[in-house]
Amino acid sequence: QVQLVESGGGSVQAGGSLRLSCAASVAWYSSACMGWFRQAPGAERERVAIITSDRSTGYADSVKGRFTISRDNDKKTLYLQMNSLKPEDTAMYYCAAQGRSLCSGVFNYWGRGTQVTVSS
Repeated sequence: QVQLVESGGGSVQAGGSLRLSCAASVAWYSSACMGWFRQAPGAERERVAIITSDRSTGYADSVKGRFTISRDNDKKTLYLQMNSLKPEDTAMYYCAAQGRSLCSGVFNYWGRGTQVTVSS
């Protein structure tokens, strides 16, 4: 059974930083493509960042240069370091996984999310 549990969300002022974590109970974690998504109220879900099994990364234009995705395969944990936060980063952030190591498939495993609120 796959379980993804996010943590690290909270409230911060604009310009601040947060580090999200996602603990994964996935036997095939080291070969998984992992990603962070977010969804603000009334908005569609947005892909924020992805990381392949060989640690190649990709980012949404809106977060490039500010957010960094990383993974620790020994701890089966995914991270999202968020710096220079803006009010428009306010959203529920979700961790997701897929079995395609190079992120060519569908993210079919999801966590329950952690809320990030950025005030101006």
